[in-house]
Amino acid sequence: MRRLFPVTDETAAPAPGGGSGEGAGREWGLAELAAAYAYPGPGPGGPVPWLRANMVSTLDGAAQHDGRSQPISCATDMRIFGTLRALADVVIVGAETVRKEGYRPARAREDFAAMRQAAGQRPAPAIAVVSASLDLDFSLPLFTSPLVPTLVLTGAAAAPDRVAAAEKAGARVVTAGDGVGVDPARAVRALADLGHTRLLTEGGPRLLGQMVAADVLDELCLTLSPMLTAGDAQRIAGGPAVTVPHRFGLVSMLEEDGFLFTRYARAREAY
Repeated sequence: MRRLFPVTDETAAPAPGGGSGEGAGREWGLAELAAAYAYPGPGPGGPVPWLRANMVSTLDGAAQHDGRSQPISCATDMRIFGTLRALADVVIVGAETVRKEGYRPARAREDFAAMRQAAGQRPAPAIAVVSASLDLDFSLPLFTSPLVPTLVLTGAAAAPDRVAAAEKAGARVVTAGDGVGVDPARAVRALADLGHTRLLTEGGPRLLGQMVAADVLDELCLTLSPMLTAGDAQRIAGGPAVTVPHRFGLVSMLEEDGFLFTRYARAREAY
């Protein structure tokens, strides 16, 4: 792993054992990854929500292969995936992604236990599933046996029997919309009201597109996979285009084995 941006004296210096760049030629420790992906500090008035997304894309823009993201990922991408989860209060995910990717509850990581305790966090992040229809299998471990109760974000018009089924399974249902769907801005506020200000979404593309359109996304952690897949796979964000493209700034870029691990964020004084 090596750091390509921001450029520092360490970035440019030759690394022990060959190669160049900070950390080149060795695997970064989890503490180093946690520092590289740390959330912004609190604002003047205290903690404020910060929503980051973590996605992977091939060189030709595919976010999936055969309907899943795993085939275009790599071991280091998965280590960063785990680190981002360990830093978050809550992981927001769309119902379709839960079904396709076989989501399970987030687990406690001993390597991050002290860090989470010092930050006042639970042993593991909660999973928050966004679903208008609540067409979910509530017998899955995600709902019946999580370390931290799973949240279900839905609209006020959700079917009462499905709400009851979710609650019976042990999930906490959070209303984040006046109709059948979820308003992304209201979802962020509702999670913040529950004390979750370090927010992470893992998609899928439809959910991320809704967040982009609602202008609630603060940061994108994008892994660029050195693969070409062609085909008609989804991009990392789907749905209608925004009227004016949202421009983010590059925060950092790491590289390993041809994979680029980038962070882009909107401007924030405290960041």
